[in-house]
Amino acid sequence: MSSRPELKVDDEGGFISFFKSLPDSDDGAIRVFDRGDWYTAHGDDASFIARTVYKTTSVLRQLGRNDSTGLPSVTMTITVYKNFLREALFHLNKRIEVWASSGKMNWKIIKQASPGNLQDIEDELGGQFEAAPIILAVKVSAKASEARNVGVCFADASVRELGVSEFLDNDLYSNFESLLIQLGVKECLIQVDKSGKDIELKKLKDIIDSCGVAFCERQIGDFATKDIDQDLARLLKDEKAAGTLPQTDLKLAMGSAAALIKYLGVMHDSSNFGQYQLYQHDLSQFMKLDASALKALNLMPGPRDGAKTMSLFGLLNHCKTPVGSRLLAQWLKQPLMSKDEIEKRHQLVEAFVEDTELRQTMQEENLRAIPDLYRLAKRFQRKMGNLEDVVRAWQVVVKLPDFINTLEGVMDEQYRDPLDEAYTSKIRECSDSLEKLREMVETTVDLEAAQNHEYIIKPEFDEGLKIIRKKLDKLRHEMDQEHRAASQDLGQEMDKKLFLENHKVHGWCMRLTRTESGCIRNNKKYQECGTQKNGVYFTTQKLVSIRRDFDQLSENYNRTQSSLVNEVVSVAASYCPVVEQLAGILAHLDVIVSFAHCSVHAPTSYVRPKMHPRGEGDTILKEARHPCMEMQDDIQFITNDVSLKRGSSEFLIITGPNMGGKSTYIRQIGVIALMAQVGCFVPCSEAELTIFDCILARVGASDSQLKGVSTFMAEMLETANILKSATSESLIIIDELGRGTSTYDGFGLAWAISEHIVKEIGCFSMFATHFHELTALVDQYPQVQNLHVVAHIDDNGKAKREVTLLYKVEEGVCDQSFGIHVAELVRFPEKVVNMAKRKADELEDFTSKHEGEAISYKKEDVEEGSALLKEVLLKWKEECEGKDLSKDEMVSKMRELVKGDEKLLANPFFQSVKAL
Repeated sequence: MSSRPELKVDDEGGFISFFKSLPDSDDGAIRVFDRGDWYTAHGDDASFIARTVYKTTSVLRQLGRNDSTGLPSVTMTITVYKNFLREALFHLNKRIEVWASSGKMNWKIIKQASPGNLQDIEDELGGQFEAAPIILAVKVSAKASEARNVGVCFADASVRELGVSEFLDNDLYSNFESLLIQLGVKECLIQVDKSGKDIELKKLKDIIDSCGVAFCERQIGDFATKDIDQDLARLLKDEKAAGTLPQTDLKLAMGSAAALIKYLGVMHDSSNFGQYQLYQHDLSQFMKLDASALKALNLMPGPRDGAKTMSLFGLLNHCKTPVGSRLLAQWLKQPLMSKDEIEKRHQLVEAFVEDTELRQTMQEENLRAIPDLYRLAKRFQRKMGNLEDVVRAWQVVVKLPDFINTLEGVMDEQYRDPLDEAYTSKIRECSDSLEKLREMVETTVDLEAAQNHEYIIKPEFDEGLKIIRKKLDKLRHEMDQEHRAASQDLGQEMDKKLFLENHKVHGWCMRLTRTESGCIRNNKKYQECGTQKNGVYFTTQKLVSIRRDFDQLSENYNRTQSSLVNEVVSVAASYCPVVEQLAGILAHLDVIVSFAHCSVHAPTSYVRPKMHPRGEGDTILKEARHPCMEMQDDIQFITNDVSLKRGSSEFLIITGPNMGGKSTYIRQIGVIALMAQVGCFVPCSEAELTIFDCILARVGASDSQLKGVSTFMAEMLETANILKSATSESLIIIDELGRGTSTYDGFGLAWAISEHIVKEIGCFSMFATHFHELTALVDQYPQVQNLHVVAHIDDNGKAKREVTLLYKVEEGVCDQSFGIHVAELVRFPEKVVNMAKRKADELEDFTSKHEGEAISYKKEDVEEGSALLKEVLLKWKEECEGKDLSKDEMVSKMRELVKGDEKLLANPFFQSVKAL
């Protein structure tokens, strides 16, 4: 950390009193102070940064002379500051305020950022976020009845659109949870709970938290709708329509819109007026996913995921453009429900799977050249565009004919029309609209200079520029001569060992590779400027003089061209709507090509699934695999068939040893269903699937304890959500239910839940369990099927039995448990393993002897039964004693005595003893 800036602040005392006079931040924002080319933070914020970024409090320094009046502080370089922003906003859900000074102690906030609003600091983040930062406001009208009305408004702060939705929800807010996931929300605005007793707001907060979303409490007044109509009239493109839009009848959603507009400060920027669009989001057009399903299916990368392929997003993301990667993240959370739309995507993926040349050309040549078009359009919209941005837009425009030619080169007739409808005709339309932009740039901008990262207007375009350019060219020629002279003098080859470069700090100077740099040491002719990884920078007296003149003339050139540049930039900015439209088309193309790439390059190629309409058809997968699991090193994945048939195998109960593959089997079915509805091919040799309206999962409860929720409570909450949300068209995945409580309670719950799903819901479900008793459901319901994962046991006459897990799923029940075997696999101490085996054997003997004793008896029944039995045994002893009776005669005597005692026969406890 030696490069950390030193803590030097003018007027320390003044700054300390100013800082201490600041009120506490309402929403816990971290305050960072911009000091020019470094940053500071103070007080609790400094401690927070020390712990999260530097991972040590030793970096804290005291501002002020003594500890009592001083201020703990920390400094950050620009690089550390950028890292801090990413960590705080993306992983820790914090808010940031950046303060700057415009004179003596005149500090004010110049930038604000939160997980859902990154506008002010987009440049510092360099566009490094995998999904659009969506921010959402929610307002709830909870009636006394079961149903709740929920109204939301959401936006990506960098796109001028507002989405609204209003819907009924159950008391667990499953639709709201599903919406947070569908939209990939990063931040949620919620009404402040002044009383601290509002149960509905607490439930909403818990859901927001479980989805990993930051929440920000706003005053109830912010959600008032009194000004919303006039605000929308000013913001929307068609202001006359603002009052007549059907969306404005959604009163709760309009309250949320009021809070969101206020929070984002949209009305303070007049460039927003007349630029926004309002649309209604239909929750039912996408498959519903909850937070548990997101985890169970490993949809998005987790903080601890090492390999890229550990998540479905990482596996499928071979996109070449930032807009493509962001769209893929959105698609994965919004699987389609329309059979036609799904099949359209499958058809497009097939076109790129079948035509290798088309796919490779598109990936390696065409898409690779496309920058982040949404960010580019945004820079123009916010009046931040410059000539470099104009050139980047031009580079895209001149690339479009290549896209069109590549797509028109498709030979196979069956794919030409779908490709033309989705891409070719749309790209051609954009290309035609952008033709004038291309002509303007080629006429006005010096594209040769742009190749050297110099962005200027062509000198021929203006007489004043022409004169300056001539002088600049003359100086440039003199620099080249000096370069050549140095090359001869030092005996170093030009442009191989000795380079002339325009360095961003030292300006025009020469560079030698580090191995050759010895030749300028102790040579007074050459002055060193600095050493970097790629070599040693140096200059000469003559080059310094030329450079000075060159810089001055360049400044004059920029001054002269600035009004022309502004004109060119504003004309380019007028093409923003077309650039955004093009971004959407190319993002779609990028994701489809990425799906095709994955489908072809998987260890075994994926196949196109056959889709059945919702609520119809079966789900049958041949040789199914888990797409992420098969990519792991040293894994030879064992394929399994899946058959979910209506009426005969709707509810699958899977038993078998730990680590035998039960979880993988049931999760891979969920992943395959999701991939199919997203529009991708699937990892099977054959596949037909019905369309599911939601995937509901109950697997593991790893981090619930940290939130003060017991494992069992987490299980029950998730399962309650499943039972309330599932329809006959859902897919339910349950992995081990009832482990968090006693065996009898756990089994009772597992049975009741299974029976409810089979009888009341009737959807396709999979239940992996260690409760072997659950397999008896098959005797009562024809739609239940038992499966088990196979293990081969080889006793081989040895004391130690060998167990081989085969990872194969077959029909029937697994009749053994293999917990101790797993303990052996992880090398438990031998003593512990032997003790476990001994105890297990004892319990087995005990339970086999007392199989029927799972029922508990009243104390009176046990006492009465024991007394009656004792009487019978005493009578029997009297009658048999001293008589030479055979064994059979003695047994017969006992039977007679028992039969004659009606009271004993009626006793429940005696009946269980008799059954033994």
